Amino acid sequence: MNAVTETVAAEPVSGVEIFVALNKLKKSPRNARKVPHGEAAIEALAASIQHKGLIQNLVVEPEVKDDGTPTGAYFVTAGEGRRLAMLLRAKRKQIRKSEPVRCWLDTQNDPSEISLDENVTRTPMHPADQFERFAELSRDKGWGAEEIGARFGVSAGVVKQRLRLGAVSPKLLRVYREDGLTLDQLIAFAIAEDHARQEQVFENLHHNREPWIIRRYMTAANVPADDRRAVFVGADAYVEAGGNIIRDLFSEDRGGFFEDTGLLDMLAAEKLREIAGEVQAEGWKWAEAHIDYPHAHGMRRFYPQTIALSDEDKARLEALSTEHDELAEGYSSYDEMPEDVAEKLEAMADEIDAISAKRYAYDANVIAHGGVFVVLHHDGMVRIERGFVRLEDEALADPQPEDEAEAIDPETVEDEQAEDGDEDVQEIEEEDEEPGKPISDSLTRDLSAYRTLALRVALGERPDLAMIALTHTLTAQLFYSYTEAGCLEVRPTVTLLGSHADGIEDTPLAAKASEAHEAWAERMPRDVADLWGFVAGLDEGKRIALLAHCASRTVNALRLPWDRKPRSLQTADRLATALALDMAKDWTPTVHSYLGRVTKAHIVEAVTEGVSEDAARRIADMKKPDMAQAAEQLLAGTGWLPAILRTSEPEADQPAPAEAEDAGAVEQPSEAEAPDTGAQDSEASYAVAAE
Repeated sequence: MNAVTETVAAEPVSGVEIFVALNKLKKSPRNARKVPHGEAAIEALAASIQHKGLIQNLVVEPEVKDDGTPTGAYFVTAGEGRRLAMLLRAKRKQIRKSEPVRCWLDTQNDPSEISLDENVTRTPMHPADQFERFAELSRDKGWGAEEIGARFGVSAGVVKQRLRLGAVSPKLLRVYREDGLTLDQLIAFAIAEDHARQEQVFENLHHNREPWIIRRYMTAANVPADDRRAVFVGADAYVEAGGNIIRDLFSEDRGGFFEDTGLLDMLAAEKLREIAGEVQAEGWKWAEAHIDYPHAHGMRRFYPQTIALSDEDKARLEALSTEHDELAEGYSSYDEMPEDVAEKLEAMADEIDAISAKRYAYDANVIAHGGVFVVLHHDGMVRIERGFVRLEDEALADPQPEDEAEAIDPETVEDEQAEDGDEDVQEIEEEDEEPGKPISDSLTRDLSAYRTLALRVALGERPDLAMIALTHTLTAQLFYSYTEAGCLEVRPTVTLLGSHADGIEDTPLAAKASEAHEAWAERMPRDVADLWGFVAGLDEGKRIALLAHCASRTVNALRLPWDRKPRSLQTADRLATALALDMAKDWTPTVHSYLGRVTKAHIVEAVTEGVSEDAARRIADMKKPDMAQAAEQLLAGTGWLPAILRTSEPEADQPAPAEAEDAGAVEQPSEAEAPDTGAQDSEASYAVAAE
């Protein structure tokens, strides 16, 4: 180590290299830089000096007293950042405070000009050169991100980003150097390391080169980590099977992108089949695994029936529930509890669920002849749908009692057509000579007609029983396979929506509807003959809830080109207004759902309404695919909806129309006189027994 040069002359020799103790160096009052160096810059300089030494001398001038006598200290004219980096190293005990620092003594030039010159007269390295040099260090020297980061005073994360940029196709780096790409655009290409893919996307880009568009094109063939298949399989299992995950090092990528879609599908199918095997071990005749729910299976579905708990289970459940509530009192979540309390409560909750599950069970015949679908839910969870019975096994799974109509002697059946054609001829009944012989069909119809009329009048005077009868009729057809189980000629029709909107059955909204239906189905009695007692036994609130559910299943607001029904659609609009329906909670405008299926004019109109006229003008000249992609990003989170999905504001209350008393009230026909237009062919209706 050279000795520190002590300058004692009032005007020392200029233009020589000297060594000065670190604690003798001071910040120059004539330093041109007034904004101090940032901490990151000082860290980087300290790391560089530690690993490579002081590459560039400090430029100094001696500090002198008022009489011109040197103080022995020196002002740093150029190199203040390096001085601070050395002080940081001394603070960290990496060097002594008196460490000799190589300096260049300059008393001839103006210190202010030197300081300014050092910061102005220089050309920074192009970022692409930096990216490539980092990549070379990693490739040629074998240094990892941590080692490179330590030598240049940056984090390992920053090094990884620069290494990824340095690995971009040389063709694209050349375009970047020539200002043909921005840094943000280059970053978008760096999401994947496939040079051929990068160059292909670059060649196919139109004038719109937004980074998010580049990123989407780069990952178009990949599966995002929040896809249900990726969530179900898991990143670890996918990687272990040889799959590669593309990670975006420059933004939040929510887990990256799974590159091999075929491998992911195979792993998901295998895992579903394993679960299906475990479920079939419950005793089911068959179990099928599907990634997507097989909506066209056409099978009838049976649901579990309510079973009374044993006295022992009842007592245990009551004791557990009481203890659980007492232990959880005062806490709002498991996170607030001591660990031992939380573990105990979780164990108790599991036992409560296990006992509660005993309340419902499938009939042994259904299990022996029925099956299960194991499918992937929209959120990546497994969806197990039990109780489906194939057509050929229905008789074995649900043997029905002999229909009452079959007990009637076929010889007593008269020709209805002849009877209808001779309505004005009064029949004369022959004297019944045979004991036990049933009355004639004609008399049966007469008597039943009077009873029907009496029932109509009586039911019209009892709204409470009308609700029971209506709920019973709808429930019998929506949860069982019998359209004749109810005596009201009300026929619910449930239009399946899967054929009208692709993928709608696998949405969270569809899952919510399915869960509501299954929750009611599990409470239904096994035999439809017990349904009346079940409906009548519900309290008013639950009965209304069941009726509401049944009614909700029949809603149809479809707009079909071959089925014009303006009055029905007008009523659907009024229903939406009454419900304050907000479709923005369950639907968003995307390229797939809307923007890619309408004209450019519609897209511009949507962005104008949802964002602004300026935003619409910016995308107006784009080609259709780019315009749709840009609009999707612009409209995200705005709540914009196309007109067909909007809900009108409720109208102001209108006064009820006055009755035309002066004009004279028009007498309405009695029910007996009014034409019966409500009856419909029972064969035209169907029961929804399977989803």
